[in-house]
Amino acid sequence: MAAPIKIAVAGALGRMGRVVTDTLSKDPAFVLAGRFDQPGATGDGLTDAELAIAACDVVVDFTIAPASAELAPKVAAAGKALVIGSTGFDAGQLAIIAEAAQRIPIVRAGNFSLGLNMLMGLVNRAARALPAAGWDVEIVETHHRRKVDAPSGAALMLGAAVAEGRGVTLEQHARKSREGITGERPVGEIGFAAIRGGGVVGEHSVMFAAEDEILTLSHSARDRTLFARGALAAVRWVAGRPPGEYDMQDVLGMKP
Repeated sequence: MAAPIKIAVAGALGRMGRVVTDTLSKDPAFVLAGRFDQPGATGDGLTDAELAIAACDVVVDFTIAPASAELAPKVAAAGKALVIGSTGFDAGQLAIIAEAAQRIPIVRAGNFSLGLNMLMGLVNRAARALPAAGWDVEIVETHHRRKVDAPSGAALMLGAAVAEGRGVTLEQHARKSREGITGERPVGEIGFAAIRGGGVVGEHSVMFAAEDEILTLSHSARDRTLFARGALAAVRWVAGRPPGEYDMQDVLGMKP
């Protein structure tokens, strides 16, 4: 029997940090090497970040974009693997993570749900089959009131799947908000709408709208445990991999 994979949990006091800790504690394939949160945070079983990183095989990080970008070089310096579930990165933060991925394996995903990642594949295929000239695309996402970024990382992943299917770039075709007199919708535009309220875990739908019919593909998350299970699947996959930046499509074997 293989030795358990040692995991350090970043953002341990956050909602997902707590769920990841609880989920891995129930699986003999993993062992908790340490939990840490913001600098200066103490109690609740927290350890020093450097000690936790040194003691683990893989760091699981569900924090926020600036914290993840600061963490990645530290994990790379220690030669450990990293799983990132944070979203809302800017170009500079992504560049820092990409540099770290030249030294260690990193799985970064806007969503770790198996179902959501399957939805991405279906959306990509639909975008390939339904031409932009006749089919408008709108992506609607709903999350709890505490989510700090919009559109969600998963919504942007779905938008990227549409763009890839159509052979274009998301940056050139995304419309992330509308207000006032916006004019006629451009052909090929990929629209986004974000709803925030209550305790909604996460809902995403992608609408392909033609003049006389509408196709809607959707996914609804009911419990945060599913994200933790996906993250732990990424931990299993990334441990021992060569350096590089990967995503859940790699983990699930959905890429050529």
